[in-house]
Amino acid sequence: MLSYQHAYHAGNLADLHKHSMLAVALDYMVRKDKAMTYIETHAGRGLYRLDSPESLKTGEAAAGIRRAESEGWLQGGHPLLAALASVRSSHGKNSYPGSPLIASYFLRPKDSVHLAELHPAEHAALSWVAGSATIHRRDGFTVAHSLCPPTPRRGLMLIDPSYEVKTEYDEIPRKIAQIARKWNVGSIALWYPILSDERHLPMLEQLSADHRDVLRSEIRFPPLRADHNMIGSGMFVINPPWGLERETRRLEGAISRALGR
Repeated sequence: MLSYQHAYHAGNLADLHKHSMLAVALDYMVRKDKAMTYIETHAGRGLYRLDSPESLKTGEAAAGIRRAESEGWLQGGHPLLAALASVRSSHGKNSYPGSPLIASYFLRPKDSVHLAELHPAEHAALSWVAGSATIHRRDGFTVAHSLCPPTPRRGLMLIDPSYEVKTEYDEIPRKIAQIARKWNVGSIALWYPILSDERHLPMLEQLSADHRDVLRSEIRFPPLRADHNMIGSGMFVINPPWGLERETRRLEGAISRALGR
């Protein structure tokens, strides 16, 4: 299935959570002179418009990045704010970067970048903004397996599936375990939805059993609609970069206080 369209959800609370952690992780990792590898298994189109009909229809960005900026949820100097400013200077004040563009702000010419996107329209849009990155129109996990262990070995992988297929919750722990065995020094970050039916919990239990050095971060928020099953956003990071947990806990607290949760 390839029906998911992130344009309706760009800049929402889940994006804020995921992208703030990504920006902090990469900001730290590129401080070292050593080259690194960055891999995304489900990259999306890379650039969105918060004044698009899709975004305005849901209002999710207004409750996410727009509110976060107006109320100061991100401290001055936060790496995500720097990436946002750079993208807006190039693409306009209503633009919002997906994770590929956020990553491109931090990554250097000597770093190796691989972006996988299977959806034909999203892949075409990604190719327009991805710069020198290698773009793969293949299944993201297949690409990840083929690349690992990558060169350079130091690096980060972002796994951000749409979870359109329910069996993904069962398959993801096995796939990540295979990647981690091949790339035991890599930071591997998985985004997941927190669901009211708790379908995600067995996946997390298996991931926690399989991996030791991990950071698990979750934020909760009201469902978008009365019948909506998603009530939060989660990140599970294997081999988290130094300093990521501290900034993550600060953001969790800021969002929780703002939402009164």
